Amino acid sequence: MSEFFLEWYRWIKALHIIAVIAWMAGMLYLPRLYVYHADAAVGSELSETFKVMERRLLRAIINPAMMLALILGIFLLFTPGLIDFQEKWIWIKLFCAIVGLGGTHAWLSRWRRAFAEDRNIHTTGFYRKINEIPTVFMIIIVIMVIVRPF
Repeated sequence: MSEFFLEWYRWIKALHIIAVIAWMAGMLYLPRLYVYHADAAVGSELSETFKVMERRLLRAIINPAMMLALILGIFLLFTPGLIDFQEKWIWIKLFCAIVGLGGTHAWLSRWRRAFAEDRNIHTTGFYRKINEIPTVFMIIIVIMVIVRPF
């Protein structure tokens, strides 16, 4: 099995990066939709349009991209000689990716359900702030993987 990971490493890495980019694009766009949706009147045509857009974005792009990023990331973890688990950077990266981005993804999904059921309780300002969270985790992850400061 380790030969497979070594032989396909570049493809796995490329596909992992593509999946992460798609996941991040969706995670940055969905809260922006929430900003506008929070201002739309409940039951209005605009509100119903946002519901469709949010559901499609989450189900067609964000969820599959997250799953692919996770699966390919696990493959990368098992590639022999790639990761030294004694180094701190990998643990910080994994924490930010799994807990940080995964948790943010879960909250975004929860808020989408609230919008779908017309029970949103948050303001546009709240969603504007939430919109910054994936960016912070992305910056930390990229620094950990590229610079490996620890």
